[in-house]
Amino acid sequence: MEPLLQKYGYNPDAEKIGKRLDVIAANIDNVTTPEVLKTCMSIMDLTTLRTEDTPDSVAKLAAKVNSFKEDFPAYPLPASVCVFSNMASVVKDTLTDKSVHVTAVSGCFPTSQSFIEVKVKECEMAVEAGADEIDIVLALNSFMAKDYESARKEIRAMKEAIDCAANKLGKKVVLKVILETGLLVTPERIAEASFLAMEEGADFIKTSTGKVSVNATPMAAYIMCECVKAFYEKTGRKVGFKAAGGISTAKDAVCYYSIVKTILGEEWLNKSLFRFGVSRLANSLMSAIEQKTVSYF
Repeated sequence: MEPLLQKYGYNPDAEKIGKRLDVIAANIDNVTTPEVLKTCMSIMDLTTLRTEDTPDSVAKLAAKVNSFKEDFPAYPLPASVCVFSNMASVVKDTLTDKSVHVTAVSGCFPTSQSFIEVKVKECEMAVEAGADEIDIVLALNSFMAKDYESARKEIRAMKEAIDCAANKLGKKVVLKVILETGLLVTPERIAEASFLAMEEGADFIKTSTGKVSVNATPMAAYIMCECVKAFYEKTGRKVGFKAAGGISTAKDAVCYYSIVKTILGEEWLNKSLFRFGVSRLANSLMSAIEQKTVSYF
């Protein structure tokens, strides 16, 4: 098989990317406007992935989304509420505005360390429980061993299960593949993982689980967005980008917003092609807009 970087004509240059990120960082204050911050709110996957999550605590988060437009009518709703697979039905049953999707992390998140049959079944059950979007983790046990075909087969198997379960319900379910870029480390590995996931049908590629020591970074995001662009130019298929893991301030959000806008353009700046996976960002964005501390979510 042709090497992926050669196939897409892409070779990440960390030095050049670093200089471009310096320019983006220097311009953050000029980009930070209420309109941009509200756009960042509209693309959030509002997330709770705690060991101590209960049906009641998850329902309370979804209920806050239900009351948000009444309490803050000038603000957009988040794109989705993201929870563990076994909590998907709680979110589905609680949300009143169906434009807000139910996202479930699945496939033995966050490690993807289990039997493929278990991963596939969890994905299927998450869709049956009401998930509109499924976030899975690239099988690093295969990818890091350079067993790329096994890594591909796992994504393929989970996607097939998701699509089959979704078809039975008469809906389309979005698949996001988490690369865990902090563990991939090198620009080349991040790029290879990006192309592999997109080739196997990922609707989004996502930086991180938020459960390892290094999560989302501007460098990884830049490389992934360049891969999305190269993939689109070769195939004509638009794949989304999701930044997740450690994104908690308005400045963080605007940095990733600027990266996506710089590489992929305005057409990617919407919830169909760009997401944040966040637990604390909403309050930070609202506080930046209101110029006072807001603690709503």
